[in-house]
Amino acid sequence: MNKKNSKKDSGSQGLAIGMCLGISIGCAIGVATNNISLWMPIGLSVGMCIGLALDSSKEDDENNQ
Repeated sequence: MNKKNSKKDSGSQGLAIGMCLGISIGCAIGVATNNISLWMPIGLSVGMCIGLALDSSKEDDENNQ
């Protein structure tokens, strides 16, 4: 039963990391281009996509073992 709970907890970790990296990169690009209001949500969206892709690849690896 502990394995099922740990899989749920580790599943959201990739999404959180992706969101943080995406919003950081988006803000940096926004400051450089003087358009934070455009680049912050773009960075967040890209980070969420990357985080979800990492989570799904982890689940596939765990299921194959």
